[in-house]
Amino acid sequence: MYKHPLLDRDKISPKEALDVLIEGNGRFTKNLSLHRDLLSIVNITKDKQHPFAAILGCSDSRTASEIIFDQGLGDIFSVRLAGNIASPFAIGSLEFSCKYLGSKLIVVLGHSGCGAVMAACDHYTGGHIGEILKHIEPAVDHHQALGHGQGSADKQFVSQVCQTNVELQIQAILDGSEILTQMLADKQIGIAAAVYDVGSGVVTFDHAKSLF
Repeated sequence: MYKHPLLDRDKISPKEALDVLIEGNGRFTKNLSLHRDLLSIVNITKDKQHPFAAILGCSDSRTASEIIFDQGLGDIFSVRLAGNIASPFAIGSLEFSCKYLGSKLIVVLGHSGCGAVMAACDHYTGGHIGEILKHIEPAVDHHQALGHGQGSADKQFVSQVCQTNVELQIQAILDGSEILTQMLADKQIGIAAAVYDVGSGVVTFDHAKSLF
């Protein structure tokens, strides 16, 4: 991104930021990742960071945003919590990235086979894990009320809950942050909904659920 030939990160629009991520995931899935002089980027970013996107993703070890979107150091402000939940601290981190670091896009990124989503589907309550799952339970309750499934053994049910959880976390961000809601209204940022397939490496963006 720092050497992207067409974009100035000070002037990039939210939709252009999304295009950069889509382009990068395309390279990743084709095993055509860009060569980067990482030490040179360390020098460029040593005094200041300017990530063009902030991604609220899961802590799952298979879902590192910089890798699956083929981005480098300083490109993505990565907020990672199990289940990609918009906790107050996560929302505060996203506010910091957009308001003070100039990020133009927030992506809420779920993924297939998410252990936190599966645990929520089974109504697990143990330890501090249960505190995380409280943020996912509304998505589970929504689909169970529709009769879509009863637990993590139902893969279609888990997939449906994953997608709805992304939507509800976006709503939680808007409900919990006047800063980001205003920036969105002023078209300073966009918010995109996406799900990563851990089996194929493909990120699918739900444009109907995204906000620009």
